[in-house]
Amino acid sequence: MTLANSELSPEDSLRLNVLLLADPIQAVRIDEGAMTLHALRGNGEAKIRLHPNCRADQYIVRLKEFLGGHALGSPRGYPVYLQQWTRMGQTSGKNLEALLLLGEPEAVMAVAHAPGLTDELARRIWWCQPTMEIARSMLEKDAVAQGAMGKVLADFLIEHLPFEESPDARMHTIRLVLYAKLADPQMTTKLWRQAKGVPYYYIGFLEFMPDNLPVDQPARADAPDATAALEPLVERGNVYAEHFLSLLSANGQTWLKAVSEVLARPATMLVVYALLDAISRYFHRMGYPVRSEALDDVFAEAEALLCGQPEKSPEILEVLQAVPGYRESIVAMLALSGLTGRTADPWLARNTTVGALMRRRIEALVAPINQAVQTLRTPLPPHSGQ
Repeated sequence: MTLANSELSPEDSLRLNVLLLADPIQAVRIDEGAMTLHALRGNGEAKIRLHPNCRADQYIVRLKEFLGGHALGSPRGYPVYLQQWTRMGQTSGKNLEALLLLGEPEAVMAVAHAPGLTDELARRIWWCQPTMEIARSMLEKDAVAQGAMGKVLADFLIEHLPFEESPDARMHTIRLVLYAKLADPQMTTKLWRQAKGVPYYYIGFLEFMPDNLPVDQPARADAPDATAALEPLVERGNVYAEHFLSLLSANGQTWLKAVSEVLARPATMLVVYALLDAISRYFHRMGYPVRSEALDDVFAEAEALLCGQPEKSPEILEVLQAVPGYRESIVAMLALSGLTGRTADPWLARNTTVGALMRRRIEALVAPINQAVQTLRTPLPPHSGQ
């Protein structure tokens, strides 16, 4: 049975039938400017120069209808309902391979967003449509990030990062690459260095490399005194003592400096939310002793914990008793541990501003958080730590 379509020119109809029936085709793309169909096969690539018998745009529609009939049994090409689902990741897994045979960019996007995406399908998609948006979407899938295509996509995204206009997209790119551990040491150092001029780049590091940062700060000057006093508690498993000392270390001070730089110049609302969630994640090992999320309540509850009001936190009081001079720093640590993205809702939930105007509107949110960060970065005067 042939797939001849009388609306296509006889030459194209013949060559397309031969191509689609004789060889397993993995993907199709159409260069409308050059009026050429490209087909990806297991043993290479084939192409057919088209010979329109009507206006070029009408002929492309006929061609896509022909391809849809072959791949999906649909006489109308790419189904409208699939177009509506494309960006929602709701495409059925059984249709994914077939959708790449339509020569339709939206169908390619549908596959890139599909939960069932595989590394092999990602390879075919990348042949069809190598764009930054598609690269990010595919890299969100663990099967792709950990497969052969992961490094290919990561390298492409980093290489083209300067051409991405959206701060949120650039931030997301860094987060994806670091989350999947696809940045080699050289790339990691390069991105960290670039973050000095683009602070929201730090967020990926704060989230996914918090204990292994490219350290560029010394330990707090009074860290040795605190270590001498708190080491016995750490040896007994006191997580608050352990985390407090980690904040005073060179890595911890580098982490705090990066937080302060993002706080100073957040570009968008998503940057603010991502930063607060990264801070929250950093303190997960402490078990989140501060249960409040509202900004004022966070600081009030941190103070209350050091007054022993919730009897459930004796380990916190042990830390204070061992280093009473560090009270303000301990309060700052506890307060930061209570922050989440929801802390920013009163300032950002109905805020559509960006840049400098947004920063002015969130000063009341940023100021106390930054004060806590600076407290943790400021060493005590000599001999006052005990």
